[in-house]
Amino acid sequence: MVGRRKAFLFTLCFLFVSLPSFSSLPAFQTLVPNSHSLPSASPVSFQPESESDPNSESLLGSESESGSDSESSVTLNLDHIDALSTNRTPQELFSFRLQRDSRRVKSIATLAAQIPRRNATHAPRSGAFSSSVVSGLSQGSGEYFTRLGVGTPAKYVYMVLDTGSDIVWLQCAPCRKCYSQSDPIFDPRKSRTYSTIPCSSPLCRRLDSAGCNTRRRTCLYQVSYGDGSFTVGDFSTETLTFRRNRVKGVAVGCGHDNEGLFVGAAGLLGLGKGRLSFPGQTGHRFNQKFSYCLVDRSASSKPSSVVFGNAAVSRTAKFTPLLSNPKLDTFYYVELLGISVGGTRVPGVAASLFKLDQIGNGGVIIDSGTSVTRLIRPAYIAMRDAFRVGAKTLKRAPDFSLFDTCFDLSNMNEVKVPTVVLHFRGADVSLPATNYLIPVDTNGKFCFAFAGTMSGLSIIGNIQQQGFRVVYDLAGSRVGFAPRGCA
Repeated sequence: MVGRRKAFLFTLCFLFVSLPSFSSLPAFQTLVPNSHSLPSASPVSFQPESESDPNSESLLGSESESGSDSESSVTLNLDHIDALSTNRTPQELFSFRLQRDSRRVKSIATLAAQIPRRNATHAPRSGAFSSSVVSGLSQGSGEYFTRLGVGTPAKYVYMVLDTGSDIVWLQCAPCRKCYSQSDPIFDPRKSRTYSTIPCSSPLCRRLDSAGCNTRRRTCLYQVSYGDGSFTVGDFSTETLTFRRNRVKGVAVGCGHDNEGLFVGAAGLLGLGKGRLSFPGQTGHRFNQKFSYCLVDRSASSKPSSVVFGNAAVSRTAKFTPLLSNPKLDTFYYVELLGISVGGTRVPGVAASLFKLDQIGNGGVIIDSGTSVTRLIRPAYIAMRDAFRVGAKTLKRAPDFSLFDTCFDLSNMNEVKVPTVVLHFRGADVSLPATNYLIPVDTNGKFCFAFAGTMSGLSIIGNIQQQGFRVVYDLAGSRVGFAPRGCA
């Protein structure tokens, strides 16, 4: 009898220690307020082409060709779009960033909620677009840009990278209307590798909405944004140059009428999940893998970076499966199971709140162009309230913009703040304090960098992604997070 009792107690203890325990998560971590401030518009990290720029045309003779199926890896520096703004104070830049963010989130929610219209069942109508379409995101879509070559010989321009868009496009001469950009407008007539796409081409039919130039029988594209801005022009193929690597035959929108879009950058390199995005088109070249690491601009002078190819996959990354939305293939959907604050799972944040249903509504996406993470409102309120309880010793400050939980951390060398962990399926992502308590002015006010949304769609933004190498392994249908991935 005594033996049976001992065996029972041993089994009970084994089961107890074997069960997953979220109480083992640390409850607090240290934030050093004085080391973080509002970032200013620092100069871009790219060297001038005339000064040994690795992207310069003098290196074209040693470039590797991408016409074959051989895989290689390419690493590029990224800079924040604020670097293209001049004569702006840190407060103004932050205000503009939040304004862009609000427009983008609204556009994402609109796009995710609509029923997509595909033109695969009918040919483009002559001389016009078959229908209007929202096929992109809000003004200033995307927050980070890089420098790459377009055409042959390569002309180098700044291009915004955006995981929430599919189409690759840039402004082209002759312009009916072009906004101001830092580099000369690309002239396709001066490129040996530029080629228009016929209206009958499968590439043309992949567009959500296509038009046809009846005289030349060439494909036209249009990308419309949620704020009414748009880009329209010739859908073509062109060679893109990334450092010493040339990627041939990329389908590119050559925009001759571009209204209400970026200031500074020449166009957009779509990194979305759709077939016409850059990863979708070049899977044979880069093995359907890319990653980026975004630095905290308020605390680091290191550039952010993007990597294409097998080298993009970090060995320390924790992966979560990608989900498929039957209604929309642009966004990267993941499964968020819950959130811990202060070492404890928040009871009101259930996996059911983030569920992507069978018709494509709801869900959670990872987005490089949204700054502040938006959570469906019941989940946000529960998380926020848990954070407020854990941070009750900190001096509260008035609300700021979309932030309703702010603190006065002026003249404080360091503070203890509750930990925040995002529990994805297969990957627990523990956020550094600087990824959720951020400065919003120059007087020591810090705010909890999450917000609620009335939309059913939740978005993991780039502030929460800072410092992680975020790996998009499309071949394995998964997204990974590697902490301290910017080194």
